[in-house]
Amino acid sequence: MAAGATMHTFDVQLADVDRGVYDELSLRVARHPSETDAFMMTRLLAYLLEYEEGIAFSEGISATDEPAVLVRDLTGALTAWIEVGAPDAARLHSGSMQAARTAVYTHRDPAKVAAQWAGKRIHRGDEIPLHSFDPGFIEAAAALVERRTSMTMSVTERRIYLDLGGTSLESAIHTQPAV
Repeated sequence: MAAGATMHTFDVQLADVDRGVYDELSLRVARHPSETDAFMMTRLLAYLLEYEEGIAFSEGISATDEPAVLVRDLTGALTAWIEVGAPDAARLHSGSMQAARTAVYTHRDPAKVAAQWAGKRIHRGDEIPLHSFDPGFIEAAAALVERRTSMTMSVTERRIYLDLGGTSLESAIHTQPAV
């Protein structure tokens, strides 16, 4: 955990109908002092939307050589590199070279995020999905987060339904190629 990080605990009921993933999770998320609420919420949603055996949060913003979320197999080999926000092309290129699968989840305007990668060399860039949400969704969800938050998340037909402490929110999950 980074010095000065604020710990958040999320008790999550996850029902991802699209992938057949159903689980109850208790997640401890360290929020670095320079990390925005929107970034932390996007990182949490990326974790939940990618949830599988071997998934983990990295050290977050302070980890310069790892993505926000990663997946390792039982041997410890990196199988998925999951970025959050607006990573630069060099970081995506490196991540795509290290893992069999790479994805990006953003709380920013996806057109502007993708535009920064145009014409840049990104290994298997055409295979990297860029996921985003409806405008205002991440900010509304982040505003409901407390140090300890109960959360229910359902995903069906690429639509996310969140209940955070009794408040319901929903958004489409928009996906486009990164390049």
